Order: sequence, then C-alpha cells, then structure tokens
Amino acid sequence: MAKRKLGKEIQRNGRIHGEKGITIAVASDLLKVEGIPIRDAEVSYYSREFPIESFSVSESASSSWAETERESVSPETSLLYKQYQTEILPWVGRINNIGRRVPDVAGSASDVTESVREKARALGYGEVGFTRFDRRYLYSNRRDQVRTDLPNAICLALEQDYVRTQDIPGLDAEKAQGDAYLMQAKLSIELADFLLDLGYQAQISGPAWHFGPVIPMFVQSGLGQLGVNGQLLSPHFGSRARLQVVITDAPLKHDTPVDYGIYKLCETCQICFMRCPGKAIQAQRVWFRGVEKHKLIARRCRPVMTRFSGCGICIKVCPVQKYGMTSVMDHYLETGEILGKGSDNLEGYQLPEKGYFPPGKVPSFNRDFFDMPTGKESENALDELKKTLDNGDSLSENEKEKAWKTFQNRIVIRNEQGAKVIDMGMDIDL
Repeated sequence: MAKRKLGKEIQRNGRIHGEKGITIAVASDLLKVEGIPIRDAEVSYYSREFPIESFSVSESASSSWAETERESVSPETSLLYKQYQTEILPWVGRINNIGRRVPDVAGSASDVTESVREKARALGYGEVGFTRFDRRYLYSNRRDQVRTDLPNAICLALEQDYVRTQDIPGLDAEKAQGDAYLMQAKLSIELADFLLDLGYQAQISGPAWHFGPVIPMFVQSGLGQLGVNGQLLSPHFGSRARLQVVITDAPLKHDTPVDYGIYKLCETCQICFMRCPGKAIQAQRVWFRGVEKHKLIARRCRPVMTRFSGCGICIKVCPVQKYGMTSVMDHYLETGEILGKGSDNLEGYQLPEKGYFPPGKVPSFNRDFFDMPTGKESENALDELKKTLDNGDSLSENEKEKAWKTFQNRIVIRNEQGAKVIDMGMDIDL
C-alpha cells in the first residue's frame, strides 16, 4: 500500500512523569472527528427519560450466574477474585469518605490546572485531563450519592503492567488488573488530599464503585478516542489502563477533544472484531443513546469472560495497546497498513483446554455455551417462584417450602451478604 500524506502532528506528555514528550503523526486520511460523533440532544433525552443503571443492578442475574459458573470451571480465578474483593472493599470505604470531608483552608480563586496535572502525573497517572463533570452519565441508583456542587472532572488513567497484560487471558493478567485497581485507590486518595490542602473539595469515582460510565469525559478531555472494542484508546497504552474520575470545585481549565485518527484507523484495523472468541464485537457502528459506537453484545461476551479468566482478547490484540499510538501511526503513515496485523505476535492467543489460535482462526462453542440468565436477579428469582407455585395443585408442601427457600437464598440471603465486587472490579453492589 502507498505512503500516506501527513495530516497533523499531536504533542503529548511522555508515558511516565519526567519522560520526554512524544509526537503523534496522524495521516490525513485518518482525520474524521475530534473525539467521537455525538448527538448532544439525544444524550440528554436518554439520560432524562431512560437513565442507565449500574451493571450490578441491571445485570445482577448474570453476575450471580458468573460467580457460580466461575467457581466450577475456573476455581483459581474465582479464588483470585475473592482475594481481591477482600483487599479492595476497605479502600472503597475510604474513597467514599473523601466526599464527606471539607478543607481546613479556603481555596484561592486562581487557576490550579497545571498544579493538579503535575501532582497527578508525579503520583503515577499516565494520562490526566480536565472537563466539565457531565451528570448525564450517572447511574440512576447513584445519583443521590454524587455531590451536585463539584462541577469539574479530573480524568485519570493509570497504566496496567505491560508484560503481565500480554498474558491475556490468564491469572497474571487478572492480577495486573487487580494491582492497578488497588494502586488507583491509593493514588486517588492522595490526589484528593492534595486538593483538600489547596482548599477544594473532592469526590472520587472508582475503582469498583463508579458514578457511571467515564469514557465520554475522557474523550472530552482529549485523552483518547473510542475504539471498536468499546474501550478508550489512549496514546501510550491504548486500552491497557484503568480509568478513574475525581470531581472537584477547584478552578480548572477544561481540555478539548482530540482527533488522534483512531475513529478511521479502527475502521481499517478491525482486529479486535475479527479475533473476539465470542463474536461479541460488531463490525459496524450504530447510534446508541446519542453516541455513534460499536455496540458490544453482552450475552456473547460475558460467558467467555467468566470461563476464561476475564478474557480481554480485545485488549491483547489491539495494536495501540501492544505497540503504542506513535508506532502504529508512524507505520500507517509510511505504509498505509496496520502495524502487526496478521502476525502471531499481535493476533495469536491461547485459551485453556481449547488450544492456540493463530491469525485467521477463532474458537467455536456450542450454542448452549452462551446460555445464561439476563436482567435483574430479583426479577428472575420471582418469575421462577411464580412458575413453580403456578403448579401448586401438583406440588407437595415440602416442594413448596423448597421453592420458597430457593427464592430466599437468591434474594434475601444475597442482600444480607452486603457489598460484593462484580467480577474483577467492574462494579460493586453497595
């Protein structure tokens, strides 16, 4: 393929604090849109009329199923998740307490943007950006818990260990994810303390306990663009990062969306779509809740994630994750091709008990592999109880009592267990 014409160059900070900055050269044929295509009025409409719920609420049935299934097919992963839950829950409590604290001093009226950026970078965050806190992306069951007097959002991306992430899917990669979440918890409290010392208040979203989806605000603050895999692709590490938002009343200058060429690059690449074991990623974009995106099919994703240590193939095979945006864009500019596409180095992966899958080969599963309950656990349990009791005339008293106890086990006892982390930190059912 032919060499491409240079469209623009983007200057970014180095990957780690103190490192020399980078230049991303974007080919002209990759330029399309700053950030992502969005219909602002539609976003507002859906937020108002059809507010989103957290995963722990809207898909609690599949969460319970996944926990039980994981214990059966992947006990080592199940044990890891339980250990992680024990470690992260105390941090969630400390994070939630930040929002109740008030500063001992009054903040000045001067802009503190660069002071906060410098502090966050020094703490270890790889990407730091600022934007308006958009309440349209709040989970409906969290709205009353998120403060309304903190208008600015600090978007923070923490890199996940590179070497261990390449082990996807596997325990080492899942441990790397858990370690990143635990580090997020520690660093975000330190950043909040910094803000409080400056005289400003803060509230933290993530890890585990999130206000709502954060990627829209990361895009608005110029930290990346939405990839085909539904994740933020940022300059240094693609989707190999854990995202977090701190809201504050500190005076901050907002960043703006950037066209890194990802929108068009993903159209040419499509590797995550082609390599997805469950065929959960769609090739074509659709408009969903006011945003043009590749909508993932959860019922084809979650069964694979549950049985293969969180899966993550869509992260592993992304060239921006593997090689960094600078290398990928330079290669495209010179050749018109996607760096690593068609190579074992990028596309090959191993699934336990299924074998190795080189480029062009993907696993196959029986149809019942994807059978799992969807929706809310309470609604599923109640429906099953009703169906059982509808046959009341043919049931003995012992059978009726058993049906009722089964319902109690699924709902009452589960509620009494208290907070539980979903998967490896996707959400928490506080």
